[in-house]
Amino acid sequence: MKINAASLFRLFSYFSFIFYVGVFVFFISYLFIRSDAPFSSASVFGESSFIKAVFYNEPVFEGLYPALCGTLLLVATSVLIAVPFGTGTGLWLSEFAKGRKQKVMTLLIDILSGLPSIVIGLFGFSIILIMHKIIPAKSPGFSIIVSSFSLSVLVLPYIAKSTQTAVSSLDKSLKLSGLSLGADKIENIRYILLPKAFPSILSGILLAIARCAEDTAVIMLTGAVANAGIPGSIFERFEALPFFIYYTSSEYTSENELEMAFNASVLLIFICIVLFIISYCINSIAFKRKKRVK
Repeated sequence: MKINAASLFRLFSYFSFIFYVGVFVFFISYLFIRSDAPFSSASVFGESSFIKAVFYNEPVFEGLYPALCGTLLLVATSVLIAVPFGTGTGLWLSEFAKGRKQKVMTLLIDILSGLPSIVIGLFGFSIILIMHKIIPAKSPGFSIIVSSFSLSVLVLPYIAKSTQTAVSSLDKSLKLSGLSLGADKIENIRYILLPKAFPSILSGILLAIARCAEDTAVIMLTGAVANAGIPGSIFERFEALPFFIYYTSSEYTSENELEMAFNASVLLIFICIVLFIISYCINSIAFKRKKRVK
């Protein structure tokens, strides 16, 4: 039997895929084996009841609920900051920037997307120090708003690139349809280009949300602490699932505490997987619609 280069490459690709899937299944299985009912009421709310915890009638001391609330509030605030600037940057790159200006700005966006998260965390930490020197009495200090601003800088390139790619990939005839009917540039973007590119843009936003939810370095330097409870506002310190996993796994004193770290890991992975599945479904629906139009 003669084995050529194409057969070897196909065999290597097959075993690479099997190896990847095997590692992923082993990792997820190990987390579920080591965790102890991560989605149970006891794991999330501790000794408090669901109703009392949700309506703030009783504090949660031994569950993941405060870290979950802090993570969701952090992600929501980060996305609210990043989405307008990210989509605006992507639209400017695809529709207004031309020639060398577009190349330079695209290069800067690519460089920003490659920055390590710890560098972005130091950026947020520097903002806290500067604000404390300028207005020491009213400085927000370590808080959700500073962490969210830092995370928005981290994910802004992803949203900008997804927006740029989504708008640039639209058919040229579609881009000219509004202009040929008398619409100006802004009206064409608002009523034609954005609605058509929205599924791909939303997919990029969901991936950015997952990136915000799992980052540890940024929040560790800008506001996440242990046992902060449920934050009352965006100007307070907070708990978050990534930081909870970090400090619990590094400083646990009993097997139960280590199990809680594994529970938090499973919960965080579940959130990210759900977001990735939603993103994939949105992309699939958008692709099918484009195929029907053609």
